[in-house]
Amino acid sequence: MLSDPVLDALRELDTPTVCNALEIVAPQRRAYGFTTSPLVCPHPDAPPMVGYARTATIRAAAASGRSGDDDLAARVGYYRHIAEAPQPTITVICDIDAAPGYGAWWGEVNSSIHAGLGSLGVITNGSIRDLPDWAPGFGALAGSIGPSHSWIHVVEYAVPVTVHGMSVRPGDLIHADRHGAVVVPPEAAADVPEAAARIAAAERILIDAARSDGFTIDQLTSLLDPTGDH
Repeated sequence: MLSDPVLDALRELDTPTVCNALEIVAPQRRAYGFTTSPLVCPHPDAPPMVGYARTATIRAAAASGRSGDDDLAARVGYYRHIAEAPQPTITVICDIDAAPGYGAWWGEVNSSIHAGLGSLGVITNGSIRDLPDWAPGFGALAGSIGPSHSWIHVVEYAVPVTVHGMSVRPGDLIHADRHGAVVVPPEAAADVPEAAARIAAAERILIDAARSDGFTIDQLTSLLDPTGDH
C-alpha cells in the first residue's frame, strides 16, 4: 500500500501524463499495461481515479444456471471482495459474453453500492445505464451504454482480467481518466510525478516555440528530442 502523498501526487496528473512518465521510470512497460481501445466516459470532467483494482468477470446473455442460493453467495462474495482493504479501489470488470455489453451490471444501484464500499469507479468492456441516476462522483469507463441488465451475473471475482487491452490483477494500482487507464507499478509510482514534471518542462519549450510568431522548421529541428518522442 502506497502512502497518501504518493497517491495524492498521482491524482494531480492526467492519465496520458502518467503513461509518458512511466516510459521513463519503467521503460520496459512502454508498450503494455494500458487500455488500447476507446471507452465511453459519461462524465469526462471528473477528476482522475487512482486506486487498487478489484476484479471480476460477468455475463448477461444467458442465466447463470446456478441455484438462487449459489447466485446469492457469488454476489455476496463479490461484494466482500470490493470492500477489501486497502482502499480506495477501482472496480475492473471483464464482460465475457460473445457480445460484451448485452446486459449492464452497472446502473443506479450498483454504482451506489460500489461507491458505498469504497470504490471510486468502474472500468469495463461491458455496458452501463441509468446515467442520470448514477452515484454522485462515481467514475466510469465502459465499452457501451445500454438499457437492460438482462441475465447479468458475476461469473468469477478476484481473478486476473483483461479489459480493452489492459491486463489487471487484483490489487494492481490503477490510474484512469477520460482518456483511458493504466496500471502503475508500485515500485515506480513515487517517481512518476517528478518524471512527469521533467517531461512537461521539456514539452513547454517546444509548445511555446511552436505557438510563437515566426516559428520555422529550422527552429523546430533544433528543439526536437533525439529520442523521437517529440
